Amino acid sequence: MVQKTVMIVEDEAEAAEMFAEMMRVSGFRVLKYYSSGPAIPAISHEKPDVIILDVMMPDISGLEVLRYMRRQPDLARIPVIVVSAKSMPTDVKTGLDAGASLYLTKPVGYLDLKQAVDKVLLEGVKPHV
Repeated sequence: MVQKTVMIVEDEAEAAEMFAEMMRVSGFRVLKYYSSGPAIPAISHEKPDVIILDVMMPDISGLEVLRYMRRQPDLARIPVIVVSAKSMPTDVKTGLDAGASLYLTKPVGYLDLKQAVDKVLLEGVKPHV
């Protein structure tokens, strides 16, 4: 079986490493980016199987990255799980409307993140485009 790739775009180093370790122990190849700017060309180049994306980033909002992806034919079908501290119902709706496959609020435990990744990969949850 070919190893699936998870890209993590998260500006908080500790959270990024925690998510990365969760995915590594689940058997995924992991790519990490601490800001959206470098992540955008990497997404186009790598075309990961799933992206774990924070909303509040130091340069470009995660929602803008998501909207950009959904406009690109070669990136539009990549599942994106938003993981954010923004937890109000309007925040969740905005994330899903922008094209998130799933929206999780921090803090996120191992089982919740693993189930979310499995769901978008194995059950074929489609982006809300």
